[in-house]
Amino acid sequence: MTVKASAQQSEDLFNAAEQAGLKLAIKGRLVTVLLLTLLMSLTRGADRAPDYIMAGLLFGALGIAHYLIIGSRYDRSWVKYVFMTIDIALLSAAVALLPPEPSTDLPQIMIFRFGVFPIYFLFLGVAAFSFSPGLLLWTGLVGAAGWFGAFLRVRSGMEQRLEWTDMPAAPTPQEFLDIFLSPAFAGTGTRLQEALLFLVVAVLIAIVMRRARQTVRRQLAAERETSLISQMFGRFVPKAVAEEMIKDDGVLNPVERHATILFTDVAGFTRMTESKGPRAIVDTFNAFFDASSEIIGRHNGVVTQFLGDAILATFNVPIEDGEHAQRALDAAMDLLKMAENESFAGERLTIRIGISSGPVIAGNVGGGGRQSYTVYGDPVNLAARLENLNKEFGTSLLVADSTAKQVRPGLLQRIGETEVRGLSEPIGVYSPTPP
Repeated sequence: MTVKASAQQSEDLFNAAEQAGLKLAIKGRLVTVLLLTLLMSLTRGADRAPDYIMAGLLFGALGIAHYLIIGSRYDRSWVKYVFMTIDIALLSAAVALLPPEPSTDLPQIMIFRFGVFPIYFLFLGVAAFSFSPGLLLWTGLVGAAGWFGAFLRVRSGMEQRLEWTDMPAAPTPQEFLDIFLSPAFAGTGTRLQEALLFLVVAVLIAIVMRRARQTVRRQLAAERETSLISQMFGRFVPKAVAEEMIKDDGVLNPVERHATILFTDVAGFTRMTESKGPRAIVDTFNAFFDASSEIIGRHNGVVTQFLGDAILATFNVPIEDGEHAQRALDAAMDLLKMAENESFAGERLTIRIGISSGPVIAGNVGGGGRQSYTVYGDPVNLAARLENLNKEFGTSLLVADSTAKQVRPGLLQRIGETEVRGLSEPIGVYSPTPP
């Protein structure tokens, strides 16, 4: 995946998160509208119930319409702004035009003492679920303008108006109540303070949301960079080794550990090079190595080297695995089955495999600024020796007794023994038990 494609994928994730958050917020909004409609209809008198029910149906219908548009072919980046504006405009119009209590003929200004203002914060809650700083800022601006605009509309129709400035410098309790509770008291400063408070809260939430998005973006970028490095580095060293080195800041300390080595070679390679062109040879072995690496990796092994037509794989280094001997045998059986049933770039291949277990030393070695992951030890030489001995024993897979005694009983049978240079005594060799 390219950097551009990966960045687009991150942007798509943000868009999907915004859509999911908006849908969740709209569900919560519908529940809130339902509860408020029910509560107001039951507590404000039968004569007001139809008004609240109609208002609830209207807000509910808007929410459902927005929910259905999100993620559809009609969805656009500006749609959420439009619906938020409509919601706030409807509430502000209700504040400015609907009588606060028709049965008592109260002045319209009294509605600003009925605890309507906190309802506006529900819109901030909906906007916050979108994970969009822009929508939060827009909600803050429109909400503040809607609340204060509704107030100015009502204030302009007042024949007599009292303000905080009409309050005496040191009022008595009665003087304070006479002005504060007066139907003519507008309290412009309070309404302005509420509008500014709403806007400030929206800005603060938007800043938090923006920081959160930046943090997530940095995290995604770091993961993207690590993934790209792993992919690129993994083309030249085993993927498992590349991931370990990235995790350990480029350091892969040498280890001495009991491990299992699998060595596989292709029979008749020399003949193939004489009869096939270079392109056909390369295509064939690329296909074979790709399929073989997938099988070995599936069994928790690591391909450490491609040697001409041969593969050297390790189990239990560098990734620890307590079942390394059994996994190596399982991988070998799957490799033989693959070679028997599949072709590679149109060519059928015959492979031979040797497996041995024992102490090895593994680590990065090299010079001139270039390194490769390498394993040393008698098991490496023995696995290569066993692979070659398949020609003498007429087999496709030979397993050293050091490995055979670690696998499940009944899978292997002893077929003989062989002398190995550097070892004082012959070793037993095993092949798969016939089905």
